[in-house]
Amino acid sequence: MDGFLLIDKAGGVTSHDVVAMARKKLDTKKVGHAGTLDPMATGVLVLGVGIATRLLTYITDGKKAYEATISLGKSTHTDDKDGDLIATAEVEDLSKISEAQIYAQIAKFVGQIKQRPSSVSAIKIDGKSAHARVRAGESVDIPARDITIYEINLSEIRNLKTAIEIDIEVICSAGTYIRAIARDLGEILKVGGHLTALRRTLVAPFTLDQCSAITKAELIPISTLVEKIFPIRKVDLAQAREISFGRTIEQNSQSGPVAALDNQDNFIALLENKLQGAQMVAAPIVVKGAEQ
Repeated sequence: MDGFLLIDKAGGVTSHDVVAMARKKLDTKKVGHAGTLDPMATGVLVLGVGIATRLLTYITDGKKAYEATISLGKSTHTDDKDGDLIATAEVEDLSKISEAQIYAQIAKFVGQIKQRPSSVSAIKIDGKSAHARVRAGESVDIPARDITIYEINLSEIRNLKTAIEIDIEVICSAGTYIRAIARDLGEILKVGGHLTALRRTLVAPFTLDQCSAITKAELIPISTLVEKIFPIRKVDLAQAREISFGRTIEQNSQSGPVAALDNQDNFIALLENKLQGAQMVAAPIVVKGAEQ
């Protein structure tokens, strides 16, 4: 049983919960996901089943897109609405913030920037996730890292009695934390900020309109989606046999991982060029059936 599930994750459940549901639904233990979504977040969650779990890393590293709502005026220890309140701004300070200021500061996030992930992120510190360390009462300081924000579009600003709500759409690189944008914007404007809604609309190349609730999602064969992720190489019967034994074949015409399909368009393996002696060859790095 190999393939992908394209899930529109509901709020209130973890990514691991969705994986557990898929394992029960498909009666298999070999299920993984491409990119964690927080419990409050909804939207695109790509699951790999069987040998497709070995392909998830190539999806995780791609572009992401989100729709989010930031609330200015309060800070939480998780940088989102599920966290404990740690600071509240004066209403007078909020009233001094103009829409022009918000637009100007949001624009500064676009490009390659340094971002300090939230202390309750899934990032591992000495083998243990940051959020688990925080829950255990530890103080966690994660160094800033390079990320790229390709676009931020601000669609609406709402001035409420004790907060300013901002709706944004973000296209960004893997490793970007939208909660951190909310936190950092609040710090820049000196009123605090946190995330109140988050919906992921893209895990490249998969979009929200391709996704279904976990109860309705159907397993999609690897061969149906693989061309959206990798260049394709058709292999003949003799080449497929060599690959199945873990042997190399003639080099790929493209660099990087290439998906090998047989003449029935079945996924056979992932191939990558490597130097073998003085000769460049295509070596299998993932082979269907090799672990079954």
